[in-house]
Amino acid sequence: MLLEELRVDVTGSSDVPFLDSDRTRTPAWLIRLACAAHAAAASLAECRDLCEWFGVSRTRATIQHWYQSYAEHYDQNFTADPDRVAVDEKQIQLEEEQIAWLYAAIDVESKVVLHARFLRNRGRDSAETFLDELKGKHRVFDAEFLIDGMGYLTALARTELNGYLDYSERNIVEKLFQTFTMRVGRFHETWNGSQASAERWLTAYTAYYNHHRSHQALENQPPIEALRQGGSI
Repeated sequence: MLLEELRVDVTGSSDVPFLDSDRTRTPAWLIRLACAAHAAAASLAECRDLCEWFGVSRTRATIQHWYQSYAEHYDQNFTADPDRVAVDEKQIQLEEEQIAWLYAAIDVESKVVLHARFLRNRGRDSAETFLDELKGKHRVFDAEFLIDGMGYLTALARTELNGYLDYSERNIVEKLFQTFTMRVGRFHETWNGSQASAERWLTAYTAYYNHHRSHQALENQPPIEALRQGGSI
């Protein structure tokens, strides 16, 4: 059931594209499974136990290396054409009480996370930076942006995008932040690191969320599958 949920093919290719080499000769499907499990819900200790369940003994440090390589390699290699996009930001505390802001944009219909990243500051300039990056990744020029503050209206105007204040359907991005928070709440070391390490985790988890995590509102499909079926990719 776990293999099916995480969409790992045990008969697939023997190579691991995000690793230059694996001197331990671990099966490629098991490395991918451990990385997906860690992105989804499991701690490093639980991933170690998972490997042992399959008869492979690996340290948490080894699994952490796999996961960091996975996070650095994975890229959102698709271009979406959404109709409505919800955007917002949330304050996050990193190591040594450093504060960062997690910005996210999500397709209201398909639930695909279009862009997510950490910025040091909050405000119109940061919102403009985030929206400019989003424009470089996806076809959002004709999309309607659902926002919750006047600062975003200015940022949208500066980036030649359109949007309006919305306090109901825009809450989908708040639910996304809750999902992020529940995920990291299981073991706090995920956030208690540098901004660079948090960015790596965010990249990997966003990939998992879009490509593997089933969504009840989408008939238990991953968001990226719903996007494909809707012809918006």
